[in-house]
Amino acid sequence: MLLAIDIGNSMIKFGVFDGARLFDKFSIATKRDYRPKELQFDRLRYADGRFLEIHTVAVSSVVPELREIVRRTSQRQFKVTPVFVDHDTDFGLVNKCEPPQSVGIDRLVNASAAVRKYGKPVIVCSFGTATVIDAVNKRGEFLGGIIAPGVRTMADSLRQNAAQLPSIEIVKPKRLIGTSTVAAIQSGIVNGHVAMTEGLIKRFLAEKQTFGSAKSSVKVIATGGFASLIAPHIRSITKTDENLTLNGLRQLADA
Repeated sequence: MLLAIDIGNSMIKFGVFDGARLFDKFSIATKRDYRPKELQFDRLRYADGRFLEIHTVAVSSVVPELREIVRRTSQRQFKVTPVFVDHDTDFGLVNKCEPPQSVGIDRLVNASAAVRKYGKPVIVCSFGTATVIDAVNKRGEFLGGIIAPGVRTMADSLRQNAAQLPSIEIVKPKRLIGTSTVAAIQSGIVNGHVAMTEGLIKRFLAEKQTFGSAKSSVKVIATGGFASLIAPHIRSITKTDENLTLNGLRQLADA
């Protein structure tokens, strides 16, 4: 079995694959000072208490502080040295960003996974701590994209910087125009995010140097923790794929 670990700024996602099948998955909050037992590798056991037979551990991380603890825990529990996906990994893409090493590994994993599964050209919208929209053209060139504050980041920023605004549950309100402060904040964050993403996708497609005559064939894929909240309200999004990053790690490790 293969264990894929996606270490993000807010959450660490674990996916266990039996071949190409996602056997199990779970998430824990990201902390910079995890101890080995807190990483919840103990969850990866059979019913009789034996550890799963993990032969490969593939890791994508935007939190360098956790790299060593993941390496040591993988070696101790599975006798496996993890493979850390980095900028030297062959993603099957031509990275056109400058400098290439400045691009977050999670963005390249998502772009690679989207091309493998849905073809190119493709736009990937990742709704997490940040909302990231990236483009890959028909030549397989990763062109870069846009990074904006994510849904939760926007909500937390409002609460922290405006003394009289309350903490809210992040849900889509029934009406666009909020009739209470809470509903108004919910609408601003959720509907604002929908409008922003929809508008940016439209602008991506309008750039002739990005997709040219191929723009009608561009697939738009949504992923990330808030994809299920935002993507259903954006008609230009082709597919929501919540396991895109984990599958991308599996494919890169198997390549």
